[in-house]
Amino acid sequence: MPAMVMSNAGPGGAKKFEGRITIYVVICGIIAATGGLMFGYDIGISGGVTSMDDFLEEFFPVVYERKHKAKEDNYCKFDNQNLQLFTSSLYLAALVASFVASKICTKHGRRLTMQAASVFFLVGVILNAAAVNIAMLIIGRILLGVGVGFANQAVPLFLSEIAPVHLRGALNILFQLDVTIGIFVANIVNYLVSNIHPWGWRLALGLAGVPATMLCLGSMVIAETPTSLIEREMLMEGLAMLKKIRGTDNVDAEYEEILHACEMARQVKQPFKNLMKRSSRPQLVIAIVMQVFQQFTGINAIMFYAPVLFQTIGFKNDASLLSAVITGIVNVLSTVVSVVLVDKVGRRFLLLEACGQMLITQVAIGGILLVNLKATNDLGHGVAVWVVVLVCLFVSSFAWSWGPLGWLIPSETFPLATRTAGYAFAVSSNMLFTFVIAQAFLSMMCHLRAGIFFFFGAWIVVMGLFVIFLLPETKNVPIDEMTEKVWKQHWFWKRFMDEEEDKKHSV
Repeated sequence: MPAMVMSNAGPGGAKKFEGRITIYVVICGIIAATGGLMFGYDIGISGGVTSMDDFLEEFFPVVYERKHKAKEDNYCKFDNQNLQLFTSSLYLAALVASFVASKICTKHGRRLTMQAASVFFLVGVILNAAAVNIAMLIIGRILLGVGVGFANQAVPLFLSEIAPVHLRGALNILFQLDVTIGIFVANIVNYLVSNIHPWGWRLALGLAGVPATMLCLGSMVIAETPTSLIEREMLMEGLAMLKKIRGTDNVDAEYEEILHACEMARQVKQPFKNLMKRSSRPQLVIAIVMQVFQQFTGINAIMFYAPVLFQTIGFKNDASLLSAVITGIVNVLSTVVSVVLVDKVGRRFLLLEACGQMLITQVAIGGILLVNLKATNDLGHGVAVWVVVLVCLFVSSFAWSWGPLGWLIPSETFPLATRTAGYAFAVSSNMLFTFVIAQAFLSMMCHLRAGIFFFFGAWIVVMGLFVIFLLPETKNVPIDEMTEKVWKQHWFWKRFMDEEEDKKHSV
């Protein structure tokens, strides 16, 4: 039987949204979420490649020499701005691309934006795999970044808009699940190709074309979201698609709500300017802050540079890559936990539980390294294994909370009038601070040493306080009713929602 979702939508009384999770929605969700595979594979592959001797010797000989000096400072052997730029340049490009993708999403739809993402990514893959100098590497990374910016803009919006309200969290987290699968696959590839000399790193970078090809071909099969079709005044196509994805003809209530939201959105000629209005502040602040906090958990510092980190604490190259594979497995399995629980226990519970677990593990890792890892020694095997265990506990808590929910919450909280523009700010904020962490982590590790884990721990405390006081629960709230049922009911944010004049001037 189709699920009946009650929606108390204001003066008109309660509405019923009828719908179920159809096979077609599952297929569309799986195909669209391959954009996460692209993103995740790149996160995982870049850290592994930058620890491979063949790659370092060809492009970063200074780092190669430093790495193999027995007395080189453990914390500083990989501190090189050009090496960090190889990883981080992608995210700077994605930052800019996300704003372009916002316009394309609105004018041409989510599906076309995903197709463009895969094409840019494929060209970047070819340049990286064939690179003979640093310039080719960086240009390839920039094109990969454009692809990531487009995919990260379009995919979560697509998933949120096709999902039934009672399963929106789980379906949206398919994106993050694919990110974690991409990281895991990349870690396995790094491990397998690390002993293929001298071109193993080229194979590792080139295989990034596989998920991009999957998205390119798959996006030709899936349909556009009903919201995007109606937004572009293809009303009959939008209604037909809504019936198809809900598996029922009884979609009048949901269709009318989307139609109303689209009519309101059409009155907004400058959505980015409209985001600056007082009534948009709650969604905008939370969207940006969630992305900042996601990066300052320290997760990408660990996922980018896991092999490098494990080499720092004393593992040899193969062992460090294998340890990264283990964390990748934990990452995937823990994201499945989020898929199962997010629409049952809610967003806030998962975020707060994870803050406690991440804080304990960051402080414990920092304490172990502070006591046991000096400038030139190795950790004992037993102690190093404990560090890997703690890293896995940290990764697991992130994977069922701040990882997927950092993308889910911004994708479901904006009204349609500012949805693509607002989500562009979320994506660009994520990419900006991912760039900052990617560019700075190895230098921070050199200067702060074990203290870097206490640095991230302090941020986790701030994150927990933010969730307690300023983040409302969005579980089971229809996406186009957030203003009435969430923002106007929140003890703090409701003060920003009482200005009806905003609607009159949102043009």
